[in-house]
Amino acid sequence: MAIYAIADLHLSAAAEKPMDIFQGWDNHQERLVRNWEEKVKPEDTIVLAGDISWGMSLKEALPDLRLIHNLPGKRKVILKGNHDYWWTSVGKMTAALEENGLCSLCFLHNNSYYVEGVHLCGSRGWIFENGQPHDEKLVRREAMRIEASLKARGAEDGETVLFLHYPPAFAGQMLEAYFRLMRDYGVRRCFYGHIHGPGHRFAVRGEREGVMLKMISADYLNFDPIHVTY
Repeated sequence: MAIYAIADLHLSAAAEKPMDIFQGWDNHQERLVRNWEEKVKPEDTIVLAGDISWGMSLKEALPDLRLIHNLPGKRKVILKGNHDYWWTSVGKMTAALEENGLCSLCFLHNNSYYVEGVHLCGSRGWIFENGQPHDEKLVRREAMRIEASLKARGAEDGETVLFLHYPPAFAGQMLEAYFRLMRDYGVRRCFYGHIHGPGHRFAVRGEREGVMLKMISADYLNFDPIHVTY
């Protein structure tokens, strides 16, 4: 059994949001499905780090969630991205999954999962992308959610891996609040998405303050989920 991860699927079965207008995104759903089916086994877990569906409501997102459910993997762990407008409360979303038989999907939000000796923790995160006055408030709020997820870990031995949608560092900025939490809770690896196309060259990858940063945006990975477990 293995753990994989990828972010930014940007599926749009019901939302009419074509992604092939962007360079490198042609036939991205077909490429994703092919790579996923070739790599992920029925017993595996895959973490989907935000921007799952362009659906504007949970009803619109259901065809995309059903596609994910039908792909190989025992458990698909979903966290929120900035374009997941369909995201409501975890209770409502879980009820919708149960009602539609999408039992392989679950949500990473103020909680954690223990899989194959690894504690999977995470949240959406935030970054000073637009330089707005409310950014600081959002950074603090997301820091609380990240800490809630880290605190939700069980007592089992194993590595703690943090998944974010937004990068904790980008270009010339680093979110010290997030790195402090990673230090305090012993996180040594952090996977993130959100960055696309020309932005890849500004992405911070490799070790920063004792944490190995790995970018898993779908187009950066050529729509091929990355192996998390060693």
